Amino acid sequence: MEVHNKLLNSVEGCVDDALLGLVCLNPGLCQLQGQRVVLRSDLSSLRGRVALLSGGGSGHEPAHTGYVGRGMLSGAVAGDVFSSPPPGSILAAIRAVMEAGAEGVLLIVKNYTGDRLNFGLALEQARSEGMDVAMVIIADDCAFTEPGKAGRRGLCGTVLIHKLAGALAEEGRPLVEIVERVSRAAQHIGTLGVSLSPCCLPGACPTFTLAADQMELGLGIHGEVGIKRSKIASADEVVTMMIDHMTDSSSQSHLPLKAGDSVVLVVNNLGGLSCLEMAVVAGSAVRSLESRGVSVARGISGSFITSLEMAGVSLTLMVTDEELLRLFDAETAAPAWPITGRVPLTGRSRTIQPVQKESAEAESAGTEGPSALLSRRVLQQVCSSLLAMQEELDELDRAAGDGDCGGTHARAARAIQEWLGGHVIPDCPAQLLSSLAGLVQERMGGSSGALYSLFLTAAALPLRTQSTPAAWADALHAGIEAMKRYGGAEPGDRTMLDALCPAVQELEGLRSSPPGGEMKVLERAVQQAELGAELTRDLTARAGRASYISAARLRLPDPGAIAVAAILRAVLTSLKSGA
Repeated sequence: MEVHNKLLNSVEGCVDDALLGLVCLNPGLCQLQGQRVVLRSDLSSLRGRVALLSGGGSGHEPAHTGYVGRGMLSGAVAGDVFSSPPPGSILAAIRAVMEAGAEGVLLIVKNYTGDRLNFGLALEQARSEGMDVAMVIIADDCAFTEPGKAGRRGLCGTVLIHKLAGALAEEGRPLVEIVERVSRAAQHIGTLGVSLSPCCLPGACPTFTLAADQMELGLGIHGEVGIKRSKIASADEVVTMMIDHMTDSSSQSHLPLKAGDSVVLVVNNLGGLSCLEMAVVAGSAVRSLESRGVSVARGISGSFITSLEMAGVSLTLMVTDEELLRLFDAETAAPAWPITGRVPLTGRSRTIQPVQKESAEAESAGTEGPSALLSRRVLQQVCSSLLAMQEELDELDRAAGDGDCGGTHARAARAIQEWLGGHVIPDCPAQLLSSLAGLVQERMGGSSGALYSLFLTAAALPLRTQSTPAAWADALHAGIEAMKRYGGAEPGDRTMLDALCPAVQELEGLRSSPPGGEMKVLERAVQQAELGAELTRDLTARAGRASYISAARLRLPDPGAIAVAAILRAVLTSLKSGA
């Protein structure tokens, strides 16, 4: 298997470099000299309070060093990647916080053999020196239906214990009370992970292999394989499967959860999922829980305890009550803890109604006058022309972009055809152009949709009170200026403006044309549009997506300009046929 590249200075020094980077960026943190131990910079504030220490192998960032700060951990001890820290470093951290005046130390440890052994040895050594030290072991993994002797693994639920214990310590609670309360809370926390890829330790090969269409359920945070491998499914299906497994009462490691319960939800990125995917999973998780009658009191999503670059996610649920929520909501200065809302997620309104503007046009009643019937015929001709040209425009666009120009214009044409089938066309040209502007804005998509909508919206204004030839000239000029103002292009930049601007310039002749001479003006405008579109093959693109393409590769006309010329030709053809 191939070793994956990582952006490091060296494999051997990556942990030390990472710790240095963390304390460089966070003035509230400092490093214990000679040790991979990160401590609060304000250690003096621990006097008379219980200090909290945690840690484990590196590669799980931001755990656990990111949770050091007022209201959470007093310090964290880092080991090599995916390796427990040595007892000497843990003992050094205990001594440091006790020297600062802490009245006792609580070690918060994930249930992995190495962590239990090394933290346990440091605890015994500290006690032999007369220090008051206790340990809680977090085992929140819900993967195995029949856990072995090692028990359930410690996963992202550990971070919730950091938060609860940190709030209690900040209140000055004694060690024995903190141990009792967080141990009780830990019994009501469950976690399950799923991954679409393995992870790769620095300088090593991936920890396991997965086919491109497979996912792994129930894996650990050290790259261990899980309990089940299956085909990748939708986010909704995966989340449902995860929560079903976590709450299956036939499993010895299940989380008891019933309708009416209230939970804190943690959606944890195992390292490689995009923010987009995380948001999708978070929504699926909230909806799945609510469909079971479970209230989501609080929810957080992000990277809390990772597995290097593993493309996966874990869900953590903590059955909660008002007291646990109070501790969860308590303020903290830990750099990795998110800003959380202190209101229940279930039961609040998630949408607001948009302002509805009453349409001035008739929707489906009445009859169309002569001008409306003419507009309908023109639009039908334009739509037919664009649909017939779809492949031609796409082919032109493949040389300069993503090959969707024809599809984009066809989408607009189909939307207009659909609209024509269910609406009475308004006689007022301004209303018609405004309706078309809204239609292409919503249905056409892309920059073309925005440009056409800008043109139509601006062109509608001069036509509100009159529709004389001079008003049409004003309208077309206003449309062009809006496209140039917001689109940033000018004639000569190899865009649709190279067809549209010559045509509109020719249409200025409408202001002085004699009665009945408008058609000749339009004919000349169409000819200028077609000439301008053809000449774009010799222009250098200076705007739009084509501006990023080498000029040597652009030897065909601009598809947007060709589309504009075709639209104008269709208008002319339709008007001639109705004359």
